[in-house]
Amino acid sequence: MTYTEPTVEQIDEILQKAWKAFHVYRKLPLGSRAEFMRAIATEIEALGDELLKVANEETNLPDPRLRGERTRTIFQLNSYADIAEGGQLLDARIDTGMPDRNPPKPDLRKMLVPLGPIVVYGASNFPFAFSTAGGDVACAFAAGCPVIVKAHSAHRKTGKLVATAIMRAAMKCNMPDGIFANVETSSHDIGKALVQHTHTKAVGFTGSFFGGKALYDWANQRKEPIPVFAEMGSINPVFLMPEKIKESAADVAKLYAGSITQSVGQFCTNPGLLIGVEGEGLQTFIDTLGEEIRKVNPGTMLHPGIFKSYVENRANALAQEEVVTVAVSETEPQLNQGAPTVASASGQAFLNNPVLHREVFGPYSLVVRCKNLNEMLEVVTKLEGQLTATMMATVNDVTRNEDIKEAIKNICGRFIINGVPTGVEVCMSMQHGGPYPATTDSRFTSVGADGIKRFARPLSFQNWADELLPDELKNGNPLGIWRTVNNELTKRPI
Repeated sequence: MTYTEPTVEQIDEILQKAWKAFHVYRKLPLGSRAEFMRAIATEIEALGDELLKVANEETNLPDPRLRGERTRTIFQLNSYADIAEGGQLLDARIDTGMPDRNPPKPDLRKMLVPLGPIVVYGASNFPFAFSTAGGDVACAFAAGCPVIVKAHSAHRKTGKLVATAIMRAAMKCNMPDGIFANVETSSHDIGKALVQHTHTKAVGFTGSFFGGKALYDWANQRKEPIPVFAEMGSINPVFLMPEKIKESAADVAKLYAGSITQSVGQFCTNPGLLIGVEGEGLQTFIDTLGEEIRKVNPGTMLHPGIFKSYVENRANALAQEEVVTVAVSETEPQLNQGAPTVASASGQAFLNNPVLHREVFGPYSLVVRCKNLNEMLEVVTKLEGQLTATMMATVNDVTRNEDIKEAIKNICGRFIINGVPTGVEVCMSMQHGGPYPATTDSRFTSVGADGIKRFARPLSFQNWADELLPDELKNGNPLGIWRTVNNELTKRPI
């Protein structure tokens, strides 16, 4: 059900329903969770082109991008359903007892169990994949948790259509009342009430640093603090190593011109920082990148708020001392259009000015010209936590600069070589999360089925009779799931 501008009292009713639903949903077979998630995917697909039309009107995202994102959202729901049904992420572990040992060894069996109702904040830049039925929601349902979505104000109509699809799926699958709610509000107090309600057990968020930090602070002010899994953006540094740039400066520049301006730069993985060493190769890279950026037309941004922030943050970055504008799109931008821009600064200027370390969300990137590799290493050590970091490097570049490679590993969640950070594959090996301030908890990912673990906690059973144990931990393994039994991964019964 969708609630528009609810009161604090209505938020309490929503969470009370979710709490009751939790105690039913958590006990349903894994197959029932999976059936529900697959039904959501089917209902979203059934919305057809009307969903795409509404999303386009609200976000200015083109039809091909929206179709691709819808496909990704459906894939997430179905693939996470498969993982939930297969039981892999229950992380079931069994160490059988040894009563004759001195002292006796107890029988211990552990698995992940759901946390409870989860509040998910929709993202502005992904109306499907990180919003009403996006990755956080899919992970929570897979973990066995009800969900309350706080819809993003930039695409409320889109969110309402998707919410209707979820509720249709819930009815068809006989899910408990309160399994899902969609909240539309612009109220600061209501947002706070969602996080601080006693029945809220975790929060998922994708957005700005200031938004994520506010949720994190509210959660930690509670009598019972709860986890906030906030993905708060990143500047995603790219390290242009000397031998690689000497060999292929122009090719790398063309590759990155596309990445910087893809979807008008409105990705949290947009490469906002390009760091190299002064020399002929880096100059060729800068010149070619400038030529490519001038050719790219400005694009309409997601909504006026993001456009306003881009214009202000870009102007502030370009106004900093020692920052030189390399290139701006040759086409004059219209209202709400972001002009692709590349600027440059010395390594020392970057080290001395924290403003240059801040994300400019949009089609903007800064080239940092280090005087040598030692200064590049110093730049790495001064960077905050990032979602991604990239080395454009030959084998020699990597092996000769072990200190830089190791320093980069310390600041990122995903380490790329000879590629671009834009494009986040949905799979078990993906890590979409990094050290603070990129996220509030770098141990977890918000993309890939591993993200299900965010909304569960371990519970250990000691010396329980087999018939009293959950099916997941019984000797006979009636669910046929993978379990680690006495340090061996197996599906065999005990």
